[in-house]
Amino acid sequence: MTLTEAALVALIARAFERHGMSPPNAALVAAVVAAAERDGAASHGLLRLDGYIATLRSGWVDGAAAPVVAQPAPAILAVDARNGFAQVALAAVRDQAMAVARSQGLAAVCIADSHHFAALWPDVEPFAEQGFIALTVVNTRSRIVAWGGRRKVLGTNPMAFACPRGDGPPVVWDQASSQRAQGEVLKARIEGRPVPEGVGLDAAGEPTTDPASILDGGALLPFGGHKGAGIAFMIEVLAAAMTGGRFGFQDDSPAFPGAQTSRAGQFLLVIDPARGPGGDVPGRIASLVSMLREAGAQRMPGDERRHRRAQSLRDGISIPDAAHAKLVALAGDTQ
Repeated sequence: MTLTEAALVALIARAFERHGMSPPNAALVAAVVAAAERDGAASHGLLRLDGYIATLRSGWVDGAAAPVVAQPAPAILAVDARNGFAQVALAAVRDQAMAVARSQGLAAVCIADSHHFAALWPDVEPFAEQGFIALTVVNTRSRIVAWGGRRKVLGTNPMAFACPRGDGPPVVWDQASSQRAQGEVLKARIEGRPVPEGVGLDAAGEPTTDPASILDGGALLPFGGHKGAGIAFMIEVLAAAMTGGRFGFQDDSPAFPGAQTSRAGQFLLVIDPARGPGGDVPGRIASLVSMLREAGAQRMPGDERRHRRAQSLRDGISIPDAAHAKLVALAGDTQ
């Protein structure tokens, strides 16, 4: 089945609305899920639909939450997501964040009591398209064993960065603090294949390549050993301590059977390079990218996503028939 992006967003939104999201919130979250499918990021697309639906059904997240925005300092914006999805909270503060960044040179956005279950690059890419540099981090429920510890404390704690480029689209990257993102391990389990060595441990603390053993009582390992653990710790500080959100170890989702999202926090830094001392920052970034390509770099972060995006916008988004039938059923459609 091949759908346009708009048709896929509408279908996902109907499924979300049928299971407890308000129409405005459903449209925002559905757009992010569809964007992942459009750009070939299957681990964060329709693969996660069951998790969204199960979480909504469990009562763990408020699908109709209305965020509240405050400004405790000239360059700091605080958003209480009210136990709703982070994309809704970010949409509520996006325009104000850009206005503050233009006025103050930068804006620090602190989102608390939010659920993030999607890719992070859609959060920062729109800022870079408007000429800003953007960095965002999200903490998650405890999934990583760090620094020789015996149990999980830190989350996979993803991060994303985007910057404008004078001679082309923004440079955008998105990665987890773990060796593999939770979604990639989930995808491996669904596809019945092992993950590489060094990705995780089983429930007994032994190394394993079985994704089910990692996901069911086991733990993920940070990328780069202690270096990745340090980044995961930094993200816990920014996304939880700084925002007022929950730490990963404070997760109480087990009380809500079926809940899969993390009720935590998100930190976003938006910088207006025009207000800094660097001069033509987008132009300087373009020269840096040019030098990397001359040095043999075959692609820059985000290149593959944009290539797949162009294909999808031209030819439509291809959805397996079984996945489409399931989505139609979740949406309650009769087609």
